[in-house]
Amino acid sequence: MTRSTGDAEIPLPPAPPVRVNDYDGFAEEFSAETENNLLNAYHARPAILALAGDVTGRRILDAGCGSGALSADLHDAGATVTGIDSSAGMLALARRRLGEDADLHVGDLGESLPFEDGAFDDVVASLVLHYLEDWGPTLAEMRRVLRPGGRLIASVQHPFVDYAIQNPRPDYFATTSYTDEWSFNGQSYPVTFWRRPLHAMTDAFTAAGFRLTTLSEPQPDPAARELFPKDFQHLSTKMSFLFFVVEVPEP
Repeated sequence: MTRSTGDAEIPLPPAPPVRVNDYDGFAEEFSAETENNLLNAYHARPAILALAGDVTGRRILDAGCGSGALSADLHDAGATVTGIDSSAGMLALARRRLGEDADLHVGDLGESLPFEDGAFDDVVASLVLHYLEDWGPTLAEMRRVLRPGGRLIASVQHPFVDYAIQNPRPDYFATTSYTDEWSFNGQSYPVTFWRRPLHAMTDAFTAAGFRLTTLSEPQPDPAARELFPKDFQHLSTKMSFLFFVVEVPEP
């Protein structure tokens, strides 16, 4: 592209690249949006907590902790919680929520985790894995930092939903990406997801050395019925998220 200055045309500088999955860029807005909404506050987080059960005294890694809402719930339930996230902006919000002494780390879940072998009783990964193209290194590290008998409790966007919403529909049996546009305060942010078939998910857990114990499609919290009557009915009858509990086998 050029701009004209009389007889001469001067090339315009290239536009800066659009940052995809710019979590720092929308950290404040995303945190506010998901604090008390139906999908996160009354579906995704309660379902993880229900699957976790009694966490009193358990050492839990919140992988992809974001602004710390789930970490706070786990802490309030009696767990000792460590959070890790790739976004410094999200972690700043988490520290504001959890306190200056909160155990929070900036880190990429696709790389080695900065924790010792067997450091945790549980890892929770709420709506995190679907941002990753390759689950292998991430699951291997999660297994490493779990003690024998420890659990990974994870949720992802339902693969059948991700398949059905795309037009044209992708090859179901392939691992493919798609980009959604999230809008906050009139500004649009591209967010890329990776979808894979259900068997690829369970195969990835098995390849990492986990044993699948629970595959769940839970309903939203009934408390949301009066708060979101129309959307509650829709969410209660449609697929949205898929939840897994997998364990590290005992020796």
